[in-house]
Amino acid sequence: MSVTDPQPPVPDAGADAAQEALRDRIAADSLTTRRDYLRIVATVSGGLAVGGVAVASGILHRHGDADGVPEVKRIADVILPGESLAFRYPGDEDRAIAVRMEDGTLAGYSAVCTHLACAVLWRKDRGSEGELYCPCHEGVFDARTGEVTAGPPPRGLPKVILVEQVDGSVWAIGTARSGESLQEGYCRQRGAGTPPCAALRADAPAGRPGTERSERA
Repeated sequence: MSVTDPQPPVPDAGADAAQEALRDRIAADSLTTRRDYLRIVATVSGGLAVGGVAVASGILHRHGDADGVPEVKRIADVILPGESLAFRYPGDEDRAIAVRMEDGTLAGYSAVCTHLACAVLWRKDRGSEGELYCPCHEGVFDARTGEVTAGPPPRGLPKVILVEQVDGSVWAIGTARSGESLQEGYCRQRGAGTPPCAALRADAPAGRPGTERSERA
């Protein structure tokens, strides 16, 4: 009688995918603050339909909507291509994310999904050049614009205005609301007297002083 070694089990691709999805949800949950959970509970307790309307219409707090001018804040010594960085801006409770794509493009966004305030994660391996992804309800945002590309989010991600110094350091200098260009957000917060804002007002269409929409901020 011969004895043979037991063969190792064949990996289950479906199980691997399920485990990856679970890890995403756990990561999102770990980034969701107690305040966010209370906001979600309050929304659900008022009725799912009513809560959905409230979030979609912007009744709940939006990223960077606090009064006053946001501080200028150094967020990184350097961000390399393909990397992302989670940080807090403009307030200590405002979760944000910076990403640099392989071509060097640097972008910053609120890391709070516009659907039900779950955490938004950077997934470099998704799509042709990476995606901003909310695992709670499969929401997907374009990494270059912050606009919704899939799932239930009702609007794009608010932006964080980032600048890079000659030494490679990255600084956050303001925020822009969903649908607002970086320049509009900067001028709304910093005032119309700054040089870029004066140029924006000069170029504004008749009847809409001081405004100019941009699809790709």
